[in-house]
Amino acid sequence: MKRVTTIALTALAPISWGSTYFVASELLPPDRPLFTGVMRALPAGLLLTALARKLPTGQWWWKAAVLGGLNIGAFFPLLFLSAYRLPGGVAAVLGSAGPLFVVGLAALLLGERARLRTVLAAVVAAFGVGMVVLTAQAQLDPVGLVAGVVSSASMGAGIVMTKRWGRPEGVGPLAMTGWQLTAGGLMIIPVAVLMEGAPPALDGSAFLGYGYMMLINTGIAYWLWFRGIGQLSATSVTLLGPLSPLTAAVIGWAALGQALSPVQVLGMVIAFGATVAGQLAAGAPRAKAVPFSSAEETHRNVSMDLTGAPVRR
Repeated sequence: MKRVTTIALTALAPISWGSTYFVASELLPPDRPLFTGVMRALPAGLLLTALARKLPTGQWWWKAAVLGGLNIGAFFPLLFLSAYRLPGGVAAVLGSAGPLFVVGLAALLLGERARLRTVLAAVVAAFGVGMVVLTAQAQLDPVGLVAGVVSSASMGAGIVMTKRWGRPEGVGPLAMTGWQLTAGGLMIIPVAVLMEGAPPALDGSAFLGYGYMMLINTGIAYWLWFRGIGQLSATSVTLLGPLSPLTAAVIGWAALGQALSPVQVLGMVIAFGATVAGQLAAGAPRAKAVPFSSAEETHRNVSMDLTGAPVRR
């Protein structure tokens, strides 16, 4: 039951991200995706860091910067570039392929065995998303395709490295989320200034939209996401990703009056079913999962294990 609760809470993150298009199109200034990325990440990161009252120490300064770069600083600009250069459906399908990157990296770096059921769940989920969002008029742009693939790979690497490095002793997911959002937001600022120039004028709707994006869509959502990474396998977390484009499609139908064809509805059922199946496949690990711990705690555990049974990780 605890695992089911953790999965449900973690799933709220991609569900929240599915509202990004609606909020951006209805409330935010047009054609300012990088500025939006900064407004999502940096204020939320500073707020969470202040609430946690902890700053990185030692090697965690550069580790937080690397994780923030993978999960936020590189991911956001590449995602936006892909979205601008490709039809939304193609970009969404590339994003839904992220679990395949995580499955491979988790096998190499975390020792998580790549089960056939997990791989099939990831492929079927991406296929279902494709049924929902792809159209016959979709045009392929090489730059957009590369950006979409690299953004998925960046997010996948961020998930795996967040799981691999864990957290320093005494530091909770709130502080870790704050560090990464702050580092990632700072990285986006020079790119935003170079590509978009000065910040736009903001009205009441924009303040409302950015407030939602900062607090709910980013601060709380990423806290739940990184909390889930700490308690679930990397593959289990990333297989929740397809919930984001599915949520976007539902919001488009409910709030924007966008029609859903029978094929799209079938695709939603397939993608959701594959997501659930992926959780079942990832929920039976062959070896006991190793929880987050500090480097010192890990060293002590390994030293104790060496006096007894062989260590399995």
